[in-house]
Amino acid sequence: MAKSCVDDDLIVITSRCGDADAVARDLARGLDGRALAGAIVFCSHRFVRQPLAGAIARAVGDVPLVGCTSAGELSDRGYDEDCVVFIGFPAESFRMAVHCFDDLDHFDPASGARAIRAMAGLINRDALAVDGFANQAALFLVDGLSHREELLAMTVQEALGQTLLVGGSSGDGMLFRETGILVGDRFLTDAAVVVMLASRRPLHAFSAQHYVPGAEKMVVTAADPNARVVHEINARPAADEYRRVAGGTSPGFVGEPLNSAFFAAHPPMVRAGGGHYVRAIQSVNPDGSLTFYCAIDSGVVLTVGQPLDRLSQLETLFDQIDSDVGGIDHVIAFDCVLNRIDAESRQLSGAVSQLYSRRGVVGFNTYGEQFRAAHINQTLSGLAIGR
Repeated sequence: MAKSCVDDDLIVITSRCGDADAVARDLARGLDGRALAGAIVFCSHRFVRQPLAGAIARAVGDVPLVGCTSAGELSDRGYDEDCVVFIGFPAESFRMAVHCFDDLDHFDPASGARAIRAMAGLINRDALAVDGFANQAALFLVDGLSHREELLAMTVQEALGQTLLVGGSSGDGMLFRETGILVGDRFLTDAAVVVMLASRRPLHAFSAQHYVPGAEKMVVTAADPNARVVHEINARPAADEYRRVAGGTSPGFVGEPLNSAFFAAHPPMVRAGGGHYVRAIQSVNPDGSLTFYCAIDSGVVLTVGQPLDRLSQLETLFDQIDSDVGGIDHVIAFDCVLNRIDAESRQLSGAVSQLYSRRGVVGFNTYGEQFRAAHINQTLSGLAIGR
């Protein structure tokens, strides 16, 4: 068990026990009776979910509890796996409110927006007017296989107004079978949860990526947007044309499979809102089509991203955030699983882990990230909490 707790800092506990009751004992020891405003849990998909949910809920007590399964965890060690990362918000310095959306296939934006505005009104009244907790942010966790991230992010951010939304899509390793969203003592599927935080301490939401667009363009010419499947690029079979544009006909690519490592190293990017953002590929299908992690449709123009110096970028990012918040307590991070895969492929995972550990980064590897009203891929997004 690893624990971080000084005065009213975030309470961060990592349990590497494989048994739910043992995890709960780790959490109870780490909490040591501290009063919480609420807690977030990120856990390996390998745990038996309902026993784990019940054990954690009993250990935490009657406070808001949310979380999700992951495609990898971010702990005090940096990149981690097969563990539970627990983040507790001390009652001395935080207020927390939660709203859950289930049955996302039938999500209604109008009623969803009303629910978020009602939650925001309550926390504004209680946290700001009564307690003076003027700094606010919203965290968002959503079933990473729901295909509802875009609609939910837009709806929730619009309803939140000036309060910034940041979050991630849950995972189940690289299986793509079933992910879980933790709400109280239950894991749900086809669900999402919005967490509003208020604090006297600085809160800074951010999103960063490690790629810039290349020169050659490719156009999606046949797609199934509901399934997020691209059948043709430049009027050719999607997988073959993507490989060609990415450089797959060069000698260095001969025999290299189209897999998650290839997708991570050569991410398609789209121009939107004055910038370029990754539209990451999840898998290649037997018919030569490509399944994406995010919304995609015919007519979208893509370029292949080129990598930047990730370590230098991260150091600069965290230096700036540290300055903005007057010293970082922890960063709750939503780091795309393809970033992790690419770091491993480039033999950077050890260095990135050390940097994350030194900078207080905790969280999970996602199937996609949400920032403001956008669902994006292959970013490091998060919420930095000042001391």
